[in-house]
Amino acid sequence: MQEALEPSLSAYPSFCDFFIRKLKPEARPVDAHLHHLVSPADGVISELGNIESTKLIQAKGVYFDLNNLFGQQSSIATAFTNGKFITIYLAPKDYHRVHMPLAGHLREMIYVPGKLFSVNTTSTQHIPQLFARNERVISIFETEAGPMALVLVGAMIVASINTRWAGQITPGAKRQISTHSYKNVFLQKGEEMGYFNLGSTVIVLFGDQSIAWESTLHVSSKLKMGEKIGIKGPSILLAH
Repeated sequence: MQEALEPSLSAYPSFCDFFIRKLKPEARPVDAHLHHLVSPADGVISELGNIESTKLIQAKGVYFDLNNLFGQQSSIATAFTNGKFITIYLAPKDYHRVHMPLAGHLREMIYVPGKLFSVNTTSTQHIPQLFARNERVISIFETEAGPMALVLVGAMIVASINTRWAGQITPGAKRQISTHSYKNVFLQKGEEMGYFNLGSTVIVLFGDQSIAWESTLHVSSKLKMGEKIGIKGPSILLAH
């Protein structure tokens, strides 16, 4: 509670209000370097690395498909073929607001209804195509590093995903894929873009040769929102 913008428990009318509490700005400083990407959330890295054609690692030896993740929106999936991804698991103890890794213009939001399987380590290791089966909200931004996707994946007990520009998206009144286009939504790096009402997962995706992840990151690395997780620019150049 020392980090909370409102430190008094009595100020929260419900547990949900407490759960999605905002933090003091100084509690999560955002790396201001022009070329750095920052973590969108507090959590633990489930997986990160390269998208092999359209295949992403879900857990060791378990893969899921990019087209399935995007609800068969193949025109969008194409932009991330052979790109980069990072999957961040938010446990119930974590801060639950999601922020921008880079500044960007929102171009499209896709709601994909689905299951609400748990997204903990045991589930990712044993449920095929888990992230492509669970309910999710996909936001596509145009950034200086090219297209960036933020996929907010629902999970067991997570009955609500909210965004800054559209409010509550899930649970949806209509259980069908829906797509919305935008022209005038711009968010700065580190700015809040949405939140979960309980622990879940955020997947961040970039296109081919657009960014490189921080070399010190690995599966099970703990993250805090706003800290550096990568750098924008062609991976082949960043290696030198």
